[in-house]
Amino acid sequence: MTSLWFSELTNLDRVSVKPHASPVLHAINYLLGELDESYLTRLREKGGLQSYPSREKDPDTVDFSTGSVGIGATAPLWAAFGHRYIRDRFPDTRRAGRFISLLGDAELDEGAIWEAVADPSVSKLGELLWIVDLNRQSLDRVVPEMQIARLQGMFSAAGWQVLTCKWGRKISEIFARPGGEAFQELLESMPNEEYQRILRSPQEEIRSRILANHDGQAINDLLEQLSDAELATDLRDLGGHDIGLLLDTYATVDDHRPTVIFAYTVKGKGLATEGHPNNHSALLTEAQMHLLAQQSGTSLENPWERFSSSTPEAALCRTRAEALRRPEHAVAEPAKVPKELPWHYKQTISTQAALGRFLSDIHRGAPEVSERIVTCSPDVASSTNLGGWINKTGVWSVNDRRDWFADDKERVLKWSERVTGQHIELGIAEVNLVCMAGELGATWSRWGQPLIPIATIYDPFVSRALEPWSYGIYSGGQSILVGTPSGVTLAPEGGAHQSITTPSIGLEQPGCVAWEPAFAQDLEWCMLEAMSAIGKPDGSSAYFRLTTRPLNQDLAALPEDPVLRERRRAHVVAGGYRLISAPGEDVTLVGVGAIMPEVIEAARQLGKHGVRAGVICLTSPDLIFRSMQDRGSVEMTSRSGIADILFPPSRRTPLVTVLDGHPHTLSFLAGLRGDPIRCLGVKGFGQSSDLEDAYRIHHIDTASIVAAALDLTGHTEDRLPFQTPTR
Repeated sequence: MTSLWFSELTNLDRVSVKPHASPVLHAINYLLGELDESYLTRLREKGGLQSYPSREKDPDTVDFSTGSVGIGATAPLWAAFGHRYIRDRFPDTRRAGRFISLLGDAELDEGAIWEAVADPSVSKLGELLWIVDLNRQSLDRVVPEMQIARLQGMFSAAGWQVLTCKWGRKISEIFARPGGEAFQELLESMPNEEYQRILRSPQEEIRSRILANHDGQAINDLLEQLSDAELATDLRDLGGHDIGLLLDTYATVDDHRPTVIFAYTVKGKGLATEGHPNNHSALLTEAQMHLLAQQSGTSLENPWERFSSSTPEAALCRTRAEALRRPEHAVAEPAKVPKELPWHYKQTISTQAALGRFLSDIHRGAPEVSERIVTCSPDVASSTNLGGWINKTGVWSVNDRRDWFADDKERVLKWSERVTGQHIELGIAEVNLVCMAGELGATWSRWGQPLIPIATIYDPFVSRALEPWSYGIYSGGQSILVGTPSGVTLAPEGGAHQSITTPSIGLEQPGCVAWEPAFAQDLEWCMLEAMSAIGKPDGSSAYFRLTTRPLNQDLAALPEDPVLRERRRAHVVAGGYRLISAPGEDVTLVGVGAIMPEVIEAARQLGKHGVRAGVICLTSPDLIFRSMQDRGSVEMTSRSGIADILFPPSRRTPLVTVLDGHPHTLSFLAGLRGDPIRCLGVKGFGQSSDLEDAYRIHHIDTASIVAAALDLTGHTEDRLPFQTPTR
């Protein structure tokens, strides 16, 4: 970090600093005059410095949030993609420099690293530089064996330039003497644990430990030339501690492909804890702190003292502060998103198909909005209905690629890859998808160009991508994640592809609004509302849960009167609306998403048997929950009254809630008025079947809804003849 900030970086470069190096980053920013001294005593304190670098919450310059191991390290890679994309679409965008990641060798165990490295397009990112702090230690242990050759091979196979700073220049001079080659070979053949144990040994034991398993006279003669103190010092002369060597290495970086530098270090070099397998979070004693201060030319009495203004060090700090100062950039105004589009949907259509139609319509109905949209998917573009959008806009590629199937008349999906495309296709890697979406959603704050990223993913795999998705939101990335198809509604796929917990995940995710519209017009309204919240300081991400089940759109009973239609739209984007009102209502059926036909049919059948049932369709249980939480609060400045509109406090009725997800998602509705409630949903793994069987298996079919309503209203003796036995 010293070599980078005090010599190498420009104000165009962006750096991801590994989590436990955050104190170094803050110390550097303090020396560069960017951080007030008062913060230096407030690490991990409320209002102070975050435990790990945080782009949104730290007071000084932090380019990338880190802390989720493996995720923060890959963020610059996706940021590089994001910058290339906006430069291709908006050529006036300010150019960027290098995208640098500082990470530890143990962090390379994370699968997210290799999902990112293996993406074919990454090999073209010459602005990408990773520096691996290879100290051979993880949190609990010394990393077993020697993995460097394997790691080097994996990066090289992915098209990266691989550079290694293993030994410093001092010990390299010793290796050049007679016997030095054998000495170097001996050290490099040692297991990591043996080398670390030698470092921990008293100086007078080091020689005997080195020679214990080696009888070579040449090495013995070489070591005789070194005192015990010199030998102890030279063994610690690793490339990652040699600033001059690092600077020379940076000069050899190939800017036509990504580069990784393996920089060998000793963890805690120079401290009493150096190289110890249990030195993670180890603290120095007061005496050791005094010694460290003395070695550093400072004192514990005034540990924050800056360099005297007349010293070369102070002059360097001033020079580098000026060189790294970043100019302010204006943020382009997000395009004004319309409330709705002037076209209608098919009589029978699924919400997933409606998404494809919506994207095609917005391309012609709101081109200034469409220009900002970028879709991405992990090899599921066609199966999530992005085909029409891709045919219109093309696939974005780092470089234009020839379409060898352009003359194939049987091809429905055109796959024209060019730098002007608006869809980014990734390999089968959900982590890559959400990391990409997060960085595309941060371009407004990094370079002043807002985008509307829409990422499609099979809903069962949202859980797999949850941590990096959440990380992206925490880091300020605003995007729309579309999980489709969802639930057990995709019946033939069975338990392998069902998603049970995702409705609750969406509700619980900070910085995000979760939506599950049932009908096509609802989807359009909700999607436009979500898009209007993207790409601005107070913006928000969104998560949509869609299905492939076609629904009769007449069931939505859209009002024709313009005033009533606008009222419906306002309710839809607030979280839900009433579909059926029954005077003197005995029970209220609350449904979400694709299950609405069963809910509506249950209300009809209950009416035939004298039970007056109302029906509420929720488009966002998330927003209903927020409305409930905000009731009576004096701190909220903009409260939504949708919860009280849908569930008036003066009209208490039993509730039956139904969704294609875990039933507890809607259980909070009982707290609105203290109503008796029966929550229906999916609690177990399913099996391949048709749709009707799938719903019966999980008791979310019409008969089960009717039965639950009868139980709640005291009609347990009056079961209806069409109810099927429990399986």
